[in-house]
This record gives sequence, structure tokens and C-alpha cells, in this order.
Amino acid sequence: MKNNIKIIPLGGVRENGKDLYAIEINDNSIFILDCGLKYPQNEMLGIDFVIPDFSYLRDNADKIVGVFLTHGHADAIGALPYFLSEFNVPVFGTELTIGLAKLAVADNKKTKKFNDFHVINSKSEIVFEDGTVSFFDTTHSIPDSVGIVISTELGNIVYTGDFKFDQTAADGYKTDYAALADIGKEHVLALLSDSRNADNPEESTDEKEIRDYLYETFHYQKGRVIVACLANNILRIQEVLNAAAKAGRRVYLTSKGLEEVIDTALKLGKLTLPSDDLFIKSAKEMEKMDPHNIIILQTGKNGEPMESLQRMADNRDRYVDIQPGDLVLIATSPSRAMDTPWAKTRDMIYKAGGEVMSIADEKNISGDASKHDLQLLLNLIHPDYLIPIQGEYRLMEAQKELAEEVGMKPSHIILPAKGDVIEFDGENMFLSEAVPASDTMIDGIGVGDIGNIVLRDRKVLSEDGVFVAVVTIDRKKKKIISEPKIMARGFVYVNSDKSLLGEAAEIVTKAVQNNLDNKEFDWGHLKQDVREDLGQFLYKKTGRRPVILPVIMEVNQHHRRKKSNNKNDQEDN
Repeated sequence: MKNNIKIIPLGGVRENGKDLYAIEINDNSIFILDCGLKYPQNEMLGIDFVIPDFSYLRDNADKIVGVFLTHGHADAIGALPYFLSEFNVPVFGTELTIGLAKLAVADNKKTKKFNDFHVINSKSEIVFEDGTVSFFDTTHSIPDSVGIVISTELGNIVYTGDFKFDQTAADGYKTDYAALADIGKEHVLALLSDSRNADNPEESTDEKEIRDYLYETFHYQKGRVIVACLANNILRIQEVLNAAAKAGRRVYLTSKGLEEVIDTALKLGKLTLPSDDLFIKSAKEMEKMDPHNIIILQTGKNGEPMESLQRMADNRDRYVDIQPGDLVLIATSPSRAMDTPWAKTRDMIYKAGGEVMSIADEKNISGDASKHDLQLLLNLIHPDYLIPIQGEYRLMEAQKELAEEVGMKPSHIILPAKGDVIEFDGENMFLSEAVPASDTMIDGIGVGDIGNIVLRDRKVLSEDGVFVAVVTIDRKKKKIISEPKIMARGFVYVNSDKSLLGEAAEIVTKAVQNNLDNKEFDWGHLKQDVREDLGQFLYKKTGRRPVILPVIMEVNQHHRRKKSNNKNDQEDN
């Protein structure tokens, strides 16, 4: 058997989210580290979220030994329902991570009966033919987070998952520094390390300071406080509940999904209630309460609570409208890609009479390792090779630079792209031939049926609209039966520019008649001519390029003939 190791990032590099790393040992066993999704950028119109490309795994399905999860956020577990609908392999994770993974899998019709889950902890060791998997406790914004070690004959592969160092972390969130030191005493061949906060030289604000900040905000605010955060940020939710109880307020939960996450965390003992009567049971009960006694906990379905806040500000939410005197406290760190939508959301809140505060404006609340955290990790475990992951390219590059500061050779730091195969042959680590790793887009129940062409069309529709030309012809008689009917949506206001539509109808008539007069009539040529002629005309007149849809219908002219020996009229076709 050939001794080698392949590290294949199928997601989670040069991007935010969608973590999935395949570790292939001896061309025989594939270990899947995390299986997450990412939320779409603005240009992905209509897309719900994006998951990794499973093409390589489909071709090597018999090699997959299992999925090993680091924590319960969507970037680590969100793609599980789609993965498990194709691959029947065991899933390993800590108690809370498995509890949240079960919620995600149960929501999918294809996987709701899947039950091959295995709960592990930091003491667990799982032995396979080509390697042993073990775990170590880490600090993140959700309890039960772990890093993963795969021990092989050629050395150990260490995957951090999302982590940071915080000396004030509560029980259930503490990093096991002794375990990291022990890992460093062994041969660490490669470290796959979190890069999301690598460009930040400041230490993350400790959680004690965040707890004090929340209490003071709740205590001194006279009206309602609407706290916007992520549903699976259990740490922040715990701090909100504690601060609310201390300030004498009660909490209203706005969504069923949030209730399910909290219920799961409570049952597993990963979340505690500071008082028995903390939750407001209904919107009607909340309406009767003094605003000074209310905390509204708002989360978002697609990662960011932004859309929910916009509905509240625009009086479109079913239960909660933002009112004068309300304070919206943004308790999450919005991604840079969402800066513009968040600015719009803030503006809407102020127009509705509310105020906005963001913890991120005053505190460094990242759940990921800072520059100094990453350097400390490198000094603890001494890897032969560093593979920065989990972040945009500039953040991976930032981690490369900070690794060089602590003495790592530049040639031993690899910045992979999605689908790159990083291979170790026993002597050297190098990039070999890449594998497919494009984005798989999820739109409703559609999986991967939306591609770049569809997204391009959606973008054009959103910017320049659609122009429809409907014509009825008799091809045998080479004539147009009815004059073109022109319809425009999102292009021009029809009643204000009838002359433009009239000229457009003449262009269509001419293009159609030219094709009818051609001896070699072809439907494809006809539609293409209409698109080109109409497109050139509209761009010349308006400077816009709408989507042009020619609708050509064909009929035969019928007439009635009465036969002398038949009382019934017959149609001559």
C-alpha cells in the first residue's frame, strides 16, 4: 500500500463559510472534516445558500469513513442534509453539535430518517484502518466546540475549526491548553488553521466585559431592546438571558427556529435559564407589558437577522413593529460583504423611530482567533506545514505573514484554492492535480440546478427588465396574422413611451416577415433575428439591454366549406 496523505479543501478557502475538508490517507480512506454552507453574496439573486461540490466524493464514495464535526454553526453543519442524502456514512460530533445536526437533518425529507450519529468528547479516540481520530476542546461562540487530530504513520493532521483563546471563558467554552501542548510534543505534519480574524492585531474582548456591556445597556435603556443575533450563537444568547434577568426584563423569542435551538441547548444542559419566568409566552402578553421590561430576541433564518429587522422597521412583521423609543442592539458581527444591506437596515430602523447600537462598533467580539492567538497556537504545536483555511484570500495571506514572523519557512505555508489537492508523499508536501470544486447553489428545493447563466439572466432582469414580443404567423401563407403585441416589465413605463413600443413593433414585424419570405425558414433564426434587431434598437434608444423574449405562435387559417351531399359543415385543414 502506498503511504501518502492528500488534503483536499472542497470549500472553506478563499471564502467565508462552506467548510469541508477531505483528508485522504493512503488512497484508501477519506475523512470529512465539517460539512457546512455559506450564505449568498448580493449578486447571487434568489439563491438561499451555497454548499460544496460533492463530485470528487461521489467518485470516491466507497473510501469515505465518516464526517467529523467541530461545532454546531451552519458553516460547519449546514450542508449535512444534502451530503447525507447521497452518502450513508456515520457522523461524529460533540453532544450539542450532534443535537443541532439532528435538527438540520430532520428538516430535510430525504434525510429525516438518518440516525447514524455518534457523540464524542475530548477524550474520545476513534480508530480506523489508516488513522486514528481524536479531539481537543476549543473556545468559540458556541459550547462543545472541538478541534480534530487525525494521527497517521506519516504524522498528524490538526484541524482547528473555528476557535479563539479567551482566559475568561466559561465552562463548556474553555480551550484545553494542556491538550494543545501534548499535541505539539508529537509530530504535527500539517496544521489547518482558522484565518477569519487573522488580520486583526487586537485581542478579542473577553466575555466578562461583554456580559457587563449587555447588562448596562438593558438597565439604562428606557424602552424595549430588540437584540439581533445568530440563532446558533449560544454564548451570546446565554449572555442576553443572564443580562435580561439581572436587569429585571423578560425575553420574547420571535421565531420557531430560535425556540428549537434554545430548547435543544436547554435539554442538553448547554444553556441555563437564570429564572423560571424569563420568557414572554405570546405577542399578546408582550403588548400588555411595560416596554422597559421587554427584551425581544431576533434572529435570522439565513445567517443574518437583517431581513427580519427590515420587516419590523417596515411594519411587515407579523408580531413586532419597531416603535419610537425602541433600541435595536446588533449583537453579531456582520460580514464585510453585507455592509451595504446593513447600512440600509440601520436607516430603515431610524426612519421607524428606533435607535441602533452595535456591539461590534465598540467591542472586538469576533469568535475567531486574532493574530496573536494564531501565533501562540503555532508555538504550541510546531507544525511542519501550515495550511491557512476558513477565510478570504487576504486573511489567509495575513496568516501566512504572521506565521513567517514566528519562524515558519514560506515554502512550508500553502494557500490553497478550492479543489486543490495538497499531497504529502512521505518526504515533501506539494500541490498535485486539482479536483472539481465549484459552488453548488440551493434555490428552494432545487439543488445545483442554478448556474452562472441563470444568475446572469437574473441580474439582467433586476437591472434592465424584460421585453416580450408576441406574434402570430401563418407559415404556409407566409403572412403575419396579428400585429406584434409588445409587453415590457421593469424596462419602461408603457403608458409614457408608446412611441418606443410602436417602433419596436415595426422592428419585430420586419424581422418576422423577412424570415417568412426566406425559402429556408428556420425557427431558431427567426427568434435570433428578432432578439438581435430588437436588442440593437432598444440599446440605441435607451442605453439598456433588457432580456428579450420573442413568442412566435403558428396557426393555419381555417374556413368552412358546405358540401352539397352533407348537411354538416366540415373544416378544411
